[in-house]
Amino acid sequence: MGLHLLEGAPTSTSAAAGPLAPKPAPLPAKAKRVIHIFMNGGPSQVDTFDPKPALAKFAGKALPIHLRTERKTGAAFPSPFAFKPSGQCGTEISEIWPNVAKHADDLCVVRSMYTEIPNHEPSLMMMNCGTLIQTRPAFGSWITYGLGTENQNLPGFVVLCPGGLPVRGAQNWRSAFLPGAYQGTHIDTRFTEVDRLIENVRSPYATSEVQRKQLDLLNELNRGHQRGREDSPELEARVQSFELAFRMQMEAESVFDIRKEPQHVRDAYGDTLHGRQMLIARRLLEKGVRFVQVWHGAGQPWDSHAEIKKNHSRLAQECDGPIAALLTDLKERGMLQDTLVLWGGEFGRTPTVELTDFGSNFGENGRDHNSYGFSIWMAGGGVKPGLVYGATDDFGFRAQEKPVHVHDLHATMLHLLGFDHEKFTYRYAGRDFRLTDVHGHVVKDLLA
Repeated sequence: MGLHLLEGAPTSTSAAAGPLAPKPAPLPAKAKRVIHIFMNGGPSQVDTFDPKPALAKFAGKALPIHLRTERKTGAAFPSPFAFKPSGQCGTEISEIWPNVAKHADDLCVVRSMYTEIPNHEPSLMMMNCGTLIQTRPAFGSWITYGLGTENQNLPGFVVLCPGGLPVRGAQNWRSAFLPGAYQGTHIDTRFTEVDRLIENVRSPYATSEVQRKQLDLLNELNRGHQRGREDSPELEARVQSFELAFRMQMEAESVFDIRKEPQHVRDAYGDTLHGRQMLIARRLLEKGVRFVQVWHGAGQPWDSHAEIKKNHSRLAQECDGPIAALLTDLKERGMLQDTLVLWGGEFGRTPTVELTDFGSNFGENGRDHNSYGFSIWMAGGGVKPGLVYGATDDFGFRAQEKPVHVHDLHATMLHLLGFDHEKFTYRYAGRDFRLTDVHGHVVKDLLA
């Protein structure tokens, strides 16, 4: 186990300064931080960013293509939402995103994404960790491993996920065989008080000076125990977690307390769960956190197997204003140009209705999982604004024109952050591992 010093790996000098010390990217970079807005459960591409008018011609009828799906599906199900051209670029966006649509000229929409398996667990692992099954380091862990973080008093990788853990839990943000310092720190954003957002953020029993002395003694004992056990990543992770916890006490309270923001800024994001966590995300990025992942729910809220009109309308309404406020805020602060924003879920949904136990052709107007074609969008950080890239077939089922695998997406994002995805590796168990495994290519058409 250990570091394999290829292009993109931290140098010994930076490593000596601490695992999270900021490091320069090995290649020219357009982005220096990432925010991943994760729509958990799989939003429907044909109801959000991929209009398919041909579905209306086949409404209630079988489609003239073969659909490989998890469960039985019925007839073509046209989107209940209208699409309209937005911005000077004219990108067609669903009416459920009226505020995000105002940023159409900032968005780089990829309509030809695909992955392998239409199940939540493997698709979550692929989108977050670049693998279907095995526990591997999360994207955010790779980025903090390669770049460190600009604020040593906060984690380099923060996960804002309200309501508990998603499917596969913390594996979505684990560092796996990378050192534990690069693991994501989960914050349950259901809570509004800082003391509940971050447990034990303040000690009721000791001053900062006393805690520092206690930690120094603990560190001395741990380092003594560590001598002769230098190849133990678990022990090093434990030492680093104690240090990080103490440093967070000095800064976390001010970062997570959004009451410090001007009222007009809080009003723009909205006093809702997603509004608050999007504002927290911006504050974390502004304070130097390298990678922030914002989940829209742990309970797969976008998994609309039924009543997609009602559910997708409600879900988009929860996110639309806060996401638009984030883009506006980043732009006004001059941060969007070097902040890479990614929006999307783990896969898409079928253009046909999912059959129910009742046998109704239109069931309850829901859609099944679909890994063969879906949409994501990116903004800022060196992507080409106002672009629509690739296409699914006429019905929105399969990526047909310029298909982009998740590995390709990761390779492209790493390129924007200053890494050659083929050389950015870590040696573990006798093999050089990388985020994209042995796959992926940079989609150069997405680059500004």
